[in-house]
Amino acid sequence: MERSAPSRNEEAEPNDESTGMNTLLIGIDAGDLSVFDDLDETEEIPTIHRLCSEGASAPLESQIPPWTPSAWPSMYTGANPGKHGAFGFVGYDGYDWHVTSSDDVNEHTLWSLLDRHGYSSVVVNAPITHPPEEFDGALLPGFIGPESPDCHPEGLLEEVREAIGEYRVYPSYARDDDALPDSEKMKEYRNLIRMRGAAFRYLAEEYDPDFGFVQFQKTDTVFHEFFGDEEKVRSVYETTDDEIAAILERFDPDHVFLASDHGMGEYDGYEFRANEFLKDRGYVETTTSGKGMPSWTPMRRKLRKGEESDTWEPSLGERAAAVVADRFGITARNVGVVLERLGLAETVKKFAPGGVARTANEQVDFENSQAYVRARTELGVRINLEGRDPEGVVSEDEYEQLREELIRELEDVETPDGEPIFETVAPREQYFHGEYADDAVDIVTIPTDFEHALSEQLRGEYFAAAEPWNHKLDGVFAAAGDGVDEDEPLERAHLFDVAPTILASFDVPYSDRMDGSVIPVVDSAGSTSYPAYDGETDEQRTEADEEVTDRLADLGYMN
Repeated sequence: MERSAPSRNEEAEPNDESTGMNTLLIGIDAGDLSVFDDLDETEEIPTIHRLCSEGASAPLESQIPPWTPSAWPSMYTGANPGKHGAFGFVGYDGYDWHVTSSDDVNEHTLWSLLDRHGYSSVVVNAPITHPPEEFDGALLPGFIGPESPDCHPEGLLEEVREAIGEYRVYPSYARDDDALPDSEKMKEYRNLIRMRGAAFRYLAEEYDPDFGFVQFQKTDTVFHEFFGDEEKVRSVYETTDDEIAAILERFDPDHVFLASDHGMGEYDGYEFRANEFLKDRGYVETTTSGKGMPSWTPMRRKLRKGEESDTWEPSLGERAAAVVADRFGITARNVGVVLERLGLAETVKKFAPGGVARTANEQVDFENSQAYVRARTELGVRINLEGRDPEGVVSEDEYEQLREELIRELEDVETPDGEPIFETVAPREQYFHGEYADDAVDIVTIPTDFEHALSEQLRGEYFAAAEPWNHKLDGVFAAAGDGVDEDEPLERAHLFDVAPTILASFDVPYSDRMDGSVIPVVDSAGSTSYPAYDGETDEQRTEADEEVTDRLADLGYMN
C-alpha cells in the first residue's frame, strides 16, 4: 500500500475524519499497581491514575515465565507458551539456539483474528512481532526485532520516519557505556517513549483503525538499568503518561484497556546458581572446550562479518586462545588484568574479543549432562531426554523417577538465611500444555515471592546477591471508556484473559484454543473454532540481526 506521507508538521494536525477507533490497548511493560501508587502520591501519572481509579482495575496475574518475549505473545494470543511456542529470549534447536522472533509464535494474534471479522488494526512497538504478518492495517515491530525492522506494509518504517522524524527501536547507546552521563541516557529514554506515541498517532490518523495497540518498553528497562532510581522512574512514567494522554485526547476510543506483561518490584533475596548445585549432585557435567552457554559476543562478531549465525561454535583460533587463557587461569572476572600482565591481551582478544573467557571457563556440557538450567529467564530445569534431545542420556524409563528426584532436591534448597529458595517446584505440565510443551523446561522452579532469582552460571558458589529490582508475577489491568462497565468489581485477572476481552469489545468470539476468558467489563460473545494456525515453519525462521543480539546483551538478559 503506497501513500504520500504528510510532512513532519502535519503529524500533529487533527484529521476530523479519523474518529472510528473502537478499542485501544495500552501496553506498559512491567506496569505494577504498587509502582503506580508511589507515583500517584505526587500526581505524576494523572492519565494512568484516572484509567485505574475511575475505570475498573485489578492486578493482572502473569504467566510462568513472566518475561517480555514470552508473556507479550501470551497476552496477544490468549494462549500459554506450550501452545504458541515462545518461551524466552531464545528458542532452542536441540542444544543450539536462535533469537526468538514472531516465527516462534504459532497462534493467531488479536489483530489477525480481528482481520477475519473485517476489523483493521494499528500495532506499534509490540514485542516479538518481527517479521510482521499481513493483515488489514499497519504494524511497526518492537523489542526484540532489529533496529530497522521489516514492517507491514512494506516501506512503513521509512514513511514513519519521514512523517515524524527519527524513529528507533533501541537506545542510541550501549548499556555499559559509562562515558555517557545518566542525564543523556534519560533524555534518550524520553525520546524513545515520545517516538512510540508520535508513530502511533501518525499511523492511527493514516489508517483509521478499529483496534489500536501501542506498547511502552522503557517502563521496564529503567528498573533493570538504573535499579529503580526514583527520579529516573518518575521521568519515564511522566513521559509515558503524556503520550497516553495525547493518544486518548485525539482518538477517544469506546474501549480503553491498559495491561502489563508482568509486575516489577524490589528483590531482597538471593541469586541461586542452580547449575553449581546440580553439578555437585552429579546431574551436570562440565567442559572447558565446548561452546558452553549461549553467548552473544561470537554471534555479534559473525554478524558483523556478514556470516549467517543462528547459533555459534568456537573457531580453531578461539579454542587455541581459550587453551592459553585456561593455562594461565584467565576467567571472566580477571581476563582484562591477567591478559595485560602476561602481554597476551592483543593476541587473545584478536581471536575472541569478549568471548575467550566464556570458551575457556567451565561450562555446562549439554550433551553429557542429565539435567541443567539453560537460561535464567526460563525459570526451570531441562532434562536431557533420550529420543527428544539430540544426545539425550536419560532414557524414557528413567525420566519420571529422575524428575521426581530433582523436584525433591530442589524443594529442599534453602537460602543462607534458612528460608526456602523456591515456593513452587513442579512438573512442567502444571504450567504448559499444547503442541510445543516439549520445548519447555521439564521442572518449573518459582522463587519464593519472586524475591530470589535463578542463574545458569557456574561460578563456584551457590548464592550471590540478586539484582535489586526485577519482575514480579502481578502486573496491572485497567478498563475504561463508554463501552466498558467501569463499575464491575474486579479482584484480579489473568494475562490470558486480555485477548478474549479485547475480542469481546468488538462482539467477536474468542478462539476456543485460548486459555483465558472474557473479563466481565464487557459482554462476552462466546468462543468459537478458528482455522488452525498456518504460519511459517522453523526452517523459515529469519536470522538473528546484529542489533538484536547487541541490544539483548546491553539489557543484560543474556550473557
